[in-house]
Amino acid sequence: MSRTAPRALAAALDELTSTLAPASTLARVQEVWDRAAGPQIAAAARPTAEREGVLTLTCTAAVWAQELDLMAGELIPRLNAAIGAESVRELRCRTG
Repeated sequence: MSRTAPRALAAALDELTSTLAPASTLARVQEVWDRAAGPQIAAAARPTAEREGVLTLTCTAAVWAQELDLMAGELIPRLNAAIGAESVRELRCRTG
C-alpha cells in the first residue's frame, strides 16, 4: 500500500486557522489592501483598526493622512468592492 508523505505541520495549521478565523471587516480589508489602495498608498498607509464601519488607517506621514482623508470618497468604494460588502463607511487617518 502506497502512502503519501506527511504534510508539514505549518501548512496544516495555516489551513486550519484560515477556516477558523472570523472574517472581520479589518481582516478582509487587510487582505485586499495592496490591490485596492494601489502600491503608493499601500506603502504609505496600513489599515490598523475598524469599528462599526469606521476604518482607521495608520499613515507614515501627516501629509498622507490628510491626502487619504481627501481621497476617502474614492477609496471607500474601491475597498468595499474589493471585499464584496458595503462594510466601510468612513476612514479615519492618523500618523504612527
